[in-house]
Amino acid sequence: MDKKIIYSLAFVVAIIALLWFFGGGNRPALESASSPQSQSNMSSPLSALETTFDFGSISMAGGNVSHIFKIKNISETAITVTKIYTSCMCTTATLIKDLERVGPFGMPGHAPIPSISEIIAPGKEVNVEVVFDPAAHGPAGVGKIERAIIIENKGNNPVELKFSAFVTP
Repeated sequence: MDKKIIYSLAFVVAIIALLWFFGGGNRPALESASSPQSQSNMSSPLSALETTFDFGSISMAGGNVSHIFKIKNISETAITVTKIYTSCMCTTATLIKDLERVGPFGMPGHAPIPSISEIIAPGKEVNVEVVFDPAAHGPAGVGKIERAIIIENKGNNPVELKFSAFVTP
């Protein structure tokens, strides 16, 4: 009888571990640098002056942190941004164009990701403010994290911005 209980508990633990692993757990939410989405930055008419940012070591107790990425339309025609979304529910992104703020936008499945129609004129620059909540994953969210923000446009050449941090309690 004791062996049945031990085997049952081991089975339940194994199922929970598999669900945690395949459900996302605390894995980085980024794709590899050779992914088609990452490579699309090279051919996009939108150019990020900085595509990665490292917050360094941050504390959950310190609250949210933010960073502003600058995006420029390097083409000779206007570009329409159609969607902005993030790779994790702990992150939001807001498009800032002149004095107008559009967003914040989050992760598909955790928040609605509406279509937008924000035009960026040739040679013009906009900002994307990224806010990361280091406490969003609770105590399991400590350690190295990597997240992404994807900016889609009508040209089907998304721009991917990435950030990392080392989260401490």
